[in-house]
Amino acid sequence: MKKYLLLLSFVSGAFGLSAQNKQFSMNDAVLGLRTNLAVENLSQLSWLPNEDAYVFTKNNQVFKTAVPSMKETPWISLSSFNQLVFGKDSLRTIPAIHWDNEVPYFQLKNDLYFLGNASNNLLVERPFSIDRAAENLKVSGRMVAYTVGNNLQLVDAQKNKHVITNDAETAHIKNGQSVHRNEFGIDGGIFISPKQNFVAFYRMDESMVNDYPVINWAVTPAKNENIKYPMSGGKSHEVTIGVYNIATRKTVFLKTGTPKDQYLTAVTWSPDEQHIYVAVLNRAQNHMWLNQYDARTGDLVKTLFEEKNDKYVEPQHPLTFIPGKNNEFLWWSERDGFAHLYRYNTSGKLLNAVTSGSWVVNELIGFTKSNEVIISSTKESAKEKHAYAVNLSTGAMKRLDQGNGVHTVDLSQSGSYLIDRYSNATTPRNINVVQSNGKLVKNILTAKDPLVSYERPKVQEVTLMADDGTPLFGKLIYPTNFDPAKKYPTIVYLYNGPHVQLITDNYPASGNLWYEYMAQRGYVIFTMDGRGSGNRGQKFEQATFRQLGTVEMNDQLVGVNYLKGLSFVDASRMGVHGWSFGGFMTTSLMLRHPGVFKVAVAGGPVIDWSMYEIMYTERYMDTPQENPKGYADNNLLTKVENLKGKLLMIHGAQDDVVVWQHSMKFIKACVDKNVQLDYFVYPGHPHNVGGKDRVHLMQKIADYFDDYLK
Repeated sequence: MKKYLLLLSFVSGAFGLSAQNKQFSMNDAVLGLRTNLAVENLSQLSWLPNEDAYVFTKNNQVFKTAVPSMKETPWISLSSFNQLVFGKDSLRTIPAIHWDNEVPYFQLKNDLYFLGNASNNLLVERPFSIDRAAENLKVSGRMVAYTVGNNLQLVDAQKNKHVITNDAETAHIKNGQSVHRNEFGIDGGIFISPKQNFVAFYRMDESMVNDYPVINWAVTPAKNENIKYPMSGGKSHEVTIGVYNIATRKTVFLKTGTPKDQYLTAVTWSPDEQHIYVAVLNRAQNHMWLNQYDARTGDLVKTLFEEKNDKYVEPQHPLTFIPGKNNEFLWWSERDGFAHLYRYNTSGKLLNAVTSGSWVVNELIGFTKSNEVIISSTKESAKEKHAYAVNLSTGAMKRLDQGNGVHTVDLSQSGSYLIDRYSNATTPRNINVVQSNGKLVKNILTAKDPLVSYERPKVQEVTLMADDGTPLFGKLIYPTNFDPAKKYPTIVYLYNGPHVQLITDNYPASGNLWYEYMAQRGYVIFTMDGRGSGNRGQKFEQATFRQLGTVEMNDQLVGVNYLKGLSFVDASRMGVHGWSFGGFMTTSLMLRHPGVFKVAVAGGPVIDWSMYEIMYTERYMDTPQENPKGYADNNLLTKVENLKGKLLMIHGAQDDVVVWQHSMKFIKACVDKNVQLDYFVYPGHPHNVGGKDRVHLMQKIADYFDDYLK
């Protein structure tokens, strides 16, 4: 009996221990935070247009909450929603509703449904049908513009159809789509005017750009599907901007001039619809003109101002007109070394710098009724993001949120209230409703930690110094069940390219559950943002100008030296892994600093910058003709014979960003030099391997380190 009781006690204790020390599966590590380990949230949380009230969806019911009373009202259930739309049960869940439009709407296949509100009851208007092949939808009020193939169409508020362009598919002309390969902050090609009388749109002529083959291996025989891919130093596409008058059904084009391979971005309508503003950037990307055009004739009215830089200028944001003032706007600029806001009038006169300091503005969120703009910025720390109210005239700032970490805020249309979502290393998610003066109204969600039952590693923040004294931020992730007397294999994960920041005060503290999966299996993980990466200002990012892969490697080697100084790191068993720019960095470290790492996995790597796209590469490297040494120094095809240790290279067979030819040419160079390389391809995947196949990818990477490093 005593043995039996003892056994029960032991088993109970074992189960109790297991419940607090669960191990991550690869599925958990890769997909968990979006599936079974997702942090609790308020689904479809959004401000309603035209009132201080927000909505969210829970248990297939939409709830509405008035602010500041915080009275929560069940607004509409799935069954009543189905009755409104179909007259019967049809949908299993309430669809994704776009509450941020002037008139909220949802889409089912090729039908749009606009929502009205009469006597506080939700009304659904009859379907608003669009072409079945519609893409790139842009909805404004009850008007929708979209592309079909390479052309632009519109259904106006009276449900009249407009065929705005009719270019032949074979002409290699795209209308109403993103241009310049989504650089310069461009994320669409349709610009509906504020009063919905005009539609401006990008027209991109790619006929002069070389065809590039992307093979579809899913069909037999395999099929070639050419894309237009402008490589550095070669022919670029030519972009213009059309303006369609809905009343007259006529189009004019802005007279943006020559050379035709210049870049056009920051497209902005004036509030009165009289003008369109465009940032015109030369191909060298070191000289920008902010131009004003007549929306009815396309004529250039004037240049408001110019910006120049000996390295590059990078306009990424449209003008933001100040409410109630047709002649004043805010402009983003890095002219003082950091991204800040400047107040101008439409004569081109600088009225004042609204923000300033050794930190960056991350977002312009909206305006209050107190002559203030709401922003988020890194003012507290480059690893955090906080919300501030800034006086437009004096620049006086007041922080509006509470709690360390990364805050994302939405402002009500009246400018009176904020929804503040934030997390940090130990806070999975908090959501607060806050007055625009910073006073807390109510906490509406404090999420539980979905990882509380898992065995978690210790995560230590690290600050190192670059060779010029610049602080570099990193994270050191210890193996679980850490024993300081042991020597552990170590993996460095890196990216270190422009506009990307890995080290933030966010949840989970590690930054990635795959790191924690590997820590549970006895690895030290280290990751660090070196110079060239994002969110630290112009000097930090421009340190790599004309020599991508040199300064960044010097910084990563500072991290390596730090790791070698730790008694528990086995310097003879160090690995490195990265994807895209990180894949380029990984391969560069193996070839330009052979012997430092025993094992490496490089995904989707740039191998030769002369084969990468014009807009990105020429910004950071100039052209191959202008900077032959920079391109030669960082061309990895000429360095394959330096490889020591094991290198696994991985590529998506349909990659249209870093085209497959990069790694194929690297394989050929390895064969020519009698260098052994491990290689794996993901058919059907573009630049990143996503979905369930990503589990396969990360298992392959983990297995490779287990086989050759552990």
